[in-house]
Amino acid sequence: MEEDEIEGTSKELTQRIEELQKKHEKLSKEYQPSERRDYVKSELEKLKRETQELKKEINRLKKPPLLVGLVKELLPNDKAIIESTTGPDFIVNVADFLPGRDLKPGTRVALNKQTLSVVRILPPPVDPEIMGAELVVKPEVTYSDIGGLEEQIKEVKETVEDPLLFPERFKDRGIEPPKAVLLVGPPGTGKTMTAKAVANSTNATFIKLVGSELVQKYIGEGARMVRELFQMARDRSPTIIFIDELDSVATSRQEKATSGDREVQRTMMQLLSELDGFDPLGDVKIIGATNRPKLLDKALLRPGRFDRIIETPRPSYEGRKQIFKIHLKEMDVKDSIDLSFLAERTEEASGADIKAICTEAGMFSIRKDKDNIDKSDFIDAIDKVLNDSTERKIKREVMYA
Repeated sequence: MEEDEIEGTSKELTQRIEELQKKHEKLSKEYQPSERRDYVKSELEKLKRETQELKKEINRLKKPPLLVGLVKELLPNDKAIIESTTGPDFIVNVADFLPGRDLKPGTRVALNKQTLSVVRILPPPVDPEIMGAELVVKPEVTYSDIGGLEEQIKEVKETVEDPLLFPERFKDRGIEPPKAVLLVGPPGTGKTMTAKAVANSTNATFIKLVGSELVQKYIGEGARMVRELFQMARDRSPTIIFIDELDSVATSRQEKATSGDREVQRTMMQLLSELDGFDPLGDVKIIGATNRPKLLDKALLRPGRFDRIIETPRPSYEGRKQIFKIHLKEMDVKDSIDLSFLAERTEEASGADIKAICTEAGMFSIRKDKDNIDKSDFIDAIDKVLNDSTERKIKREVMYA
């Protein structure tokens, strides 16, 4: 009996499995078209959205170009006199959606090509050279990489960084923060490195350029560039402007001058106006650098323009030790090298000379195929750099063609 029961149960289960398999196949056939329809429907919706976006882009590209004009005068009833780039002036309508407070004489606007209506307000033009002066990648130089200028760095921080970071300190004491600082000193004493360290330590927009870039060929071009430079600085404030070789654009004014000299003077007068004119600088600070301060115009050096004049002299004995220590920490040198000895042997050296000495010492070590740099390499490097210095050759009146 038991075997018959097991056999009957087995047949029932086998039959049940076959029924379930048939039901599964039937359901699969019924639901498969439904799933396909859902997939096709979702893909169709996706393609429709993509097609709409492409149609919008095509319509945008098919739109007629806009003309550029300049607002000369605002009139009642949403009208304005526009100076067009095509030549004549036009009285045109101003679109209702434009904010009226932003539209004023001198504003650049975009005009509809057919009706010449004002449809957009454009930003003021900025010279490409000025746009390219903005520093995007911060330099890797920090204050710890500068030796022998502790007091100078402290003054630069007080003048440039503190007014931007802690304006309430000046407000509480009822004083206006300084506007600008001028770094003066012989070549190679750390003026540009100090400006790089400022750019590295602050989150403000940093604009750098050489004074000679502001000297242009045509009348008024240099002054226009200075005006656009300061306008861009105000728009992107807080901003720090670094002008290197300031003497190239701010020399003393002479009674007898050529046309080129007069253009340089026009540029300088625009710079004077921007530093201490009607328009406030706000959160805009200026750092100037020159190794020829005696050539600068006296009007530029008065308080209210360059408030602090900071001298960066040749490094002292302790300063030279510190500079050598900064450079040697990245070099493979013997532990027996005495910094005091190196500082004593480089009495007239600048910071740039010391860097060149360290580089030459490494070159001598490579030439001799040594494992590291030793004292003799530094002695040879000091003799080479300090004896080959162009400045010292000029002092000895040794000139080469």
